[in-house]
Amino acid sequence: MNQKNRRIVFMTGTRADYGKIKSLIKVVEGMENYEACIFATGMHMLSKYGCTYKEILKDGYQNIYTYINQSGKESMDIILSNTILGFGNYIAEMKPDAIVVHGDRLEALAGAIVGAFNNIKVFHIEGGEVSGTIDESIRHAITKFAHYHLVSNEKAKKRIIQLGEAEENIFVFGSPDIDVMLSGNLPSIETVKTYYDIPFQKYAVLMYHPVTTEVELLPEHIKEVVDGIMKSNKNYVVIYPNNDNGTDIILNEMKRLEKNAHFRILPSMRFEFFLSLLKNAEFIIGNSSSGIREAGVYGIPAIDVGTRQSGRYLPEENKHILHVDEEANEICRAIEQAAGMTIEPSFEFGNGNSTEVFRSIIADDTIWNRQVQKRFIDRMYD
Repeated sequence: MNQKNRRIVFMTGTRADYGKIKSLIKVVEGMENYEACIFATGMHMLSKYGCTYKEILKDGYQNIYTYINQSGKESMDIILSNTILGFGNYIAEMKPDAIVVHGDRLEALAGAIVGAFNNIKVFHIEGGEVSGTIDESIRHAITKFAHYHLVSNEKAKKRIIQLGEAEENIFVFGSPDIDVMLSGNLPSIETVKTYYDIPFQKYAVLMYHPVTTEVELLPEHIKEVVDGIMKSNKNYVVIYPNNDNGTDIILNEMKRLEKNAHFRILPSMRFEFFLSLLKNAEFIIGNSSSGIREAGVYGIPAIDVGTRQSGRYLPEENKHILHVDEEANEICRAIEQAAGMTIEPSFEFGNGNSTEVFRSIIADDTIWNRQVQKRFIDRMYD
């Protein structure tokens, strides 16, 4: 490789995706002739969620750019267009060699579109997975714009092959957040409780996001969830939902919890602090992917509510998950069951070596020398 630095831009729009890519950013910063840049936008920039871009600044990276793509009231299509505009201008100035995006958020879609339109190689993390809302369509759209696919497991790889992608451009590398989970460098639970003023000895975690394709059902659904957890008489750390269509409906219903001593409500948490919180919880409840992925690694029971994670797991394989509909009595029964479960850790989404696999991928000149023009691999007659 010549001595010109390879500039890699990491795009982050939420507390969750930043937690999953930060170890990869550190890898790039530590490599000779490589340069890491961060484009922070989305929920990071909203005071409603604690202006979490400040946590990125505290981590001390060399090249961070912040961009406000919304006020928190726009529809998803407007936010997408705003992000494409801002990120496109940034890319025109920075002229990176690659863009790294994660998951299924609209900021990631904007990053993939801008990269593809400007002939910049796009690396997509956690493609090929399924879920039960518009996020799945976004995720698969990103796959079609991305050039390289860093997937969690063989199932995801097979789905991306099914989408017509070249197998040599798909890498099973797990989930980089598991590297952090197993690192032994998490804050103690005592530190977490002190920092966030959490008074409970025993507690569960609640994270419930809007299902954007079922917004008309959301008022009744979140009412049933709140009724169910209130009836359980257990302690909960409640973390705000994502800023999707319907978020205000959830937050309005959660006002019923504000003066209840069984609940501590937080707009967001630092990623490592959240992991420590989850690791020491009785169970996690809601419809966050954390219940599917991270909870399994720690052997923590997860109550999956509703359709948002539909298709992302198999009950016979993911023993830590209990599925329920949004119905208060059903939720209460699942809470009683979860509180008594003993679960063995599972590693369906990786075993903690993603950062090293990523290092080897980007250090390989073959990756950089491949043509940016994609072609559909037709397997109709295989």
